[in-house]
Amino acid sequence: MKEEISKIKNESLEEIEKCSNIQDLNECKVRYLGRKGALTVVLRGMGALSPEERPVIGSLVNLVRDELNNAFEQKQKELEKEELLKKIKTENIDVTEPSKKIDLGSLHPITQIIDEVSEIFLGMGYEIADGPEVEKAIYNFDKLNTPPDHPARDIQDTFYITDDILLRSQTSPVQARVMENKKPPIKIICPGAVYRSDSIDSTHSPVFHQVEGLVIDKNISMTDLKGTLEMFAKKCLGKDTKLRFRPHHFPFTEPSAEVDVSCFVCGGKGCRVCKNEGWIELLGCGMVHPNVLKNCVIDPEIYSGFAFGFGVERIAMAKFGIDDMRLLYENDVRFLKQF
Repeated sequence: MKEEISKIKNESLEEIEKCSNIQDLNECKVRYLGRKGALTVVLRGMGALSPEERPVIGSLVNLVRDELNNAFEQKQKELEKEELLKKIKTENIDVTEPSKKIDLGSLHPITQIIDEVSEIFLGMGYEIADGPEVEKAIYNFDKLNTPPDHPARDIQDTFYITDDILLRSQTSPVQARVMENKKPPIKIICPGAVYRSDSIDSTHSPVFHQVEGLVIDKNISMTDLKGTLEMFAKKCLGKDTKLRFRPHHFPFTEPSAEVDVSCFVCGGKGCRVCKNEGWIELLGCGMVHPNVLKNCVIDPEIYSGFAFGFGVERIAMAKFGIDDMRLLYENDVRFLKQF
C-alpha cells in the first residue's frame, strides 16, 4: 500500500504541474483528494490492514494529503496570478475600481462536524458504512435486542410507515446489516440522519444526525472502548479533554455507560456552555450485548465488541457555543456565516 500511496503522490504532483488553468486544477484535485478520489479510496481500504499497519499507513496518507494540498494551493496562486496578468493586458477596464461583492458559501456546521469526525476515525483505521433511512423494524429493533413489547417501539416514539417499516430511529441498523453480511473483524462508523417523534424545542428535533461506531473482534474489552473514546475526544475537542463514564442502560449493550467530557471552554471550572457543571454529556456506549451478536450470526463465545453513538448536533452545539438546536435548521445566513 506504501507503493500505491507513493505512486498516487508522484502522479498527482506531475498532473498539478501540467495544469494550465483553474478548471483543470480543480478537476485534478477532485480526482486525487475528493470524496471518491484516489487517496480517499486508499483510506477506506485501511480496514483490510493489520492493526500494526493501520497507524503507519494512516500517518503516511495524512502526510501525503498535506503535501498535495500545499501543492494545489501553490499552483492555484500561480494560475490566478497568470490569469490576472492576462486580464490586465487584454481587458480595457479600470482594475482599481471596486468590484461587486460575491458572497461565498461554506459548509454547514453539521456537515463540518460529520466530516471532522469521519476524518478522525478513518485515521484510526475505521471504515464508513451507510444504510437506508427507511428501515425494516427487524433491523431497527429486533436484531438489536429490542423485542416488540419494548417501550422504544411505541408508536409515540417512532415514525412508522407500516407495522414493519419505519424511519430509522438510530443508525444502529447499519451496524446490524454489516454484522449480518461481514465476518469479524469489523471496525466501522455509521454517520447519518435519524428520526424520532420528538416535540421541537431548543434541544430536540424530529430529525437529527448521529454518528455510531462498532468494533467486533476477538478479545475486545471495555479498556479498548475507553482508549478509543479518549483518543477521539482529544482529537475532536482538544488534547486536555477528560472523560467521565457513568453507568447506564441500553438494550443492545451490556455493560452500558453514558460518557461526559470535561468542558473544553472552561476546562472543567464551570461556565455558560457546560451550565456551570464542568462536564458536557457527549455519548452513549457499551459492550455489544451477546444477544445482538447471536441475532447477527456472530458467535459471542469467540467474538466480543463495543459500540458507541452520539448526536452530531450535540457536538456542534457544544463546540460552537450554540444554545438552541433549531438555529441549525433555520438556514439563516446571518447565523451560518459565523461558522
